[in-house]
Amino acid sequence: MKAHNENLLEIHDLSVSFRMYDSALEQKELQVISDLHLTVRPGEIVAVAGSSGSGKSLLASAILGILPSNATVKGHLHYKDGELTAETQAKLRGSEIALVPQSVAFLDPLMKVGKQADGHKKPYPTEKRRGIFKRFGLPEKTETLYPFQLSGGMARRVLVSTALITEAQLIIADEPTPGMSLEQAKEALSMFREMANEGKSIILITHDIDLAFDFADRIAVFYAGTTVEIAPAEDFRKGPEALRHPYSKALWRALPQNEFKPIDGFQPYAGSLPTGCLFAPRCPHATDECRSKTPPVREIRGGEVRCFHAT
Repeated sequence: MKAHNENLLEIHDLSVSFRMYDSALEQKELQVISDLHLTVRPGEIVAVAGSSGSGKSLLASAILGILPSNATVKGHLHYKDGELTAETQAKLRGSEIALVPQSVAFLDPLMKVGKQADGHKKPYPTEKRRGIFKRFGLPEKTETLYPFQLSGGMARRVLVSTALITEAQLIIADEPTPGMSLEQAKEALSMFREMANEGKSIILITHDIDLAFDFADRIAVFYAGTTVEIAPAEDFRKGPEALRHPYSKALWRALPQNEFKPIDGFQPYAGSLPTGCLFAPRCPHATDECRSKTPPVREIRGGEVRCFHAT
């Protein structure tokens, strides 16, 4: 199975599980991602949204091949025209595929941040990095500081800068904006947008979904470790009537600037997932079919949705 030529990254039927031991020291497999799919085209930003525990950051680790040794990955991952194997992941990681990690602990505590941002594998023009630092409002002396001398917001901006400086074709930004002011967050996303306009591809993992609406091309909504909807960002700007999945509509209504209305219940935990549709226990439209069968992904109104009853 090969990726379609129009896609830079193509993921189908991805599952991720971890070998765990219970209280009786018996080994079991805890599946945390199941039947997840995603495509990313050259020159676009795909924002990945969903509550904590929905599998967003695990997806990033699976693409990069940096999951712990007790993880088992199944499914189809393709980059350009080839399968994304452990060998190719190691080769592409940090060069063609770059990560903006969620934790500022990824910064080397023993190296000045200017040198870190310029790149480990290949030296990048210092002037380019200084220009990016300036756009982020970082003082000139920042390049001479060590990570412990930075505030949380400054460290976050340095992390984002490291990806913006690289020549990577695919950038995975895992929650890049926490700790930034609204203006700084918009500046970061606008720079990602500029990179996409130049032909690079961005996976933007974010809780700030309302910010992503204005910069992303498509929004992928995750729930309990699977993809429930992928829709043009324009549909999220229009409102729930343009969306397809009940969870996507609930996510939109829960935003403070909209109805600020939470839904009853909670996302199921890995290891105690319901049969059938994972959202069925919280869905007001669920039927017996939803509770007994897993819905397939269907193409509807220019988007994709995992729901029997979406129209």
